[in-house]
Amino acid sequence: MLMKKILKIFAALLLIALVYLRIAIYPQLDLLSGFSAKSVASGHFIDGRSLETIQKSDNDIDKVDWASNEINENGKFAVSKVYGLKTRKAIYREGLGATLINDDFDVTKPYEVPKRTFIKNNLPFPYGDNEPKDTIFSEIDYNQLDSAVLSIFDKKGEKKNRTRSVIVIYKDQIIAEKYAEEFNKNSKILGWSMTKSLTATYFGILQKQGKIDIMKPAPVAEWQNDIRKKITINDLLHMNSGLAWEEDYGKISDVTKMLFQAEDMGKVQAEKPAVFQPNTHWYYSSGTTNLLSGILRKQFKTHQEYLDFWYSSLLDKIGMHSALVETDMAGNFVGSSYGWATTRDWAKFGLLYLHQGNWNGEQLFDPSWAKYVATPTNSSNGLYGAHFWLNAGGKYPDVPRDLYHCSGYQGQMVFIIPSEDLVVVRMGLSEDLDYNAFLKEVIGSLKQ
Repeated sequence: MLMKKILKIFAALLLIALVYLRIAIYPQLDLLSGFSAKSVASGHFIDGRSLETIQKSDNDIDKVDWASNEINENGKFAVSKVYGLKTRKAIYREGLGATLINDDFDVTKPYEVPKRTFIKNNLPFPYGDNEPKDTIFSEIDYNQLDSAVLSIFDKKGEKKNRTRSVIVIYKDQIIAEKYAEEFNKNSKILGWSMTKSLTATYFGILQKQGKIDIMKPAPVAEWQNDIRKKITINDLLHMNSGLAWEEDYGKISDVTKMLFQAEDMGKVQAEKPAVFQPNTHWYYSSGTTNLLSGILRKQFKTHQEYLDFWYSSLLDKIGMHSALVETDMAGNFVGSSYGWATTRDWAKFGLLYLHQGNWNGEQLFDPSWAKYVATPTNSSNGLYGAHFWLNAGGKYPDVPRDLYHCSGYQGQMVFIIPSEDLVVVRMGLSEDLDYNAFLKEVIGSLKQ
């Protein structure tokens, strides 16, 4: 009798567990295996990381680490599944990066790739391909600087800060540069939402060229017969369009469905209803950035022109030759999340803004654009500008208020501090860092 009772209790508990898994976990498996497949394909084929390295670092995320993964070298794709369920596939195409695909995607269909221009010169970093000048500044306390940089790296055996790289550039010169084991100056690292700042910059470039007016209503056909027709590109750049959106990576939400299920990521935000009047309610939305990428595509007569523009007008123009922005199934750049570059190349982007759009004598966007992106968005309490994060509200109390920065998942950062003539880049796998203390020490080392 006792054994029967135990078996009944066990069966009941098993049934409850299965019901929980079916209701709470099973719907997430498609997203988890999707994340894993995309991460493996990108990390391996873009940066040459081994499957073991990717699984113990990039994919070392709650639930994502449930996935089992395989890489097909000849076919250039990765396949992932969770406990044998919900198989997802991500394919790699040279020039376009890795794309998470569904069963309807035609892998045999011809596709266009961006045309790249790699200009070689004999200039040192940041304006050329040669090593930076060996410059010593008398006003810098290099011991304090090195100590500050070392403080955000893990000691051997630790897994806390998880910093992969740091570079500090002062007056256009690298004054500190450090990499974690397995990474170096040639390692390409995913910037995640730092890509948003790249995407916004193209509107500044087009505006300087007289080809777009960001104060005009956004050219979205679905909006022309309702209140959404009032939404401007300016509203979208400031993340205060008033459109419905849920940016939650811990569950099935608008952003996770977009990144890991949508064929055309630009359409996801476009299809959302308005819940607030434009310019009255700031809300961070990756969907908005991919919508902006789609709007950029409409500025060109051909898809090839759209692909080329991202590189010819900015990335290759400033020597970010390692940079790669990946596309979705529809051929749109995933401007919200999928930009890759070396740490030095991410720093070049920061320097472009530090110099207000001037790159070695050529003005890519007007100086007013740098001021525009660093001006607080209405209702953001000084936290956000136009696709850049700000310190205007004092988030970092011991750091100059004119600091603004690109920011990505797991603490990818490009800090721009005009008053200190400083750019600081940190790439890693953890957001649990005291950036205020770190930056305070870095800035303090410049004033000895």
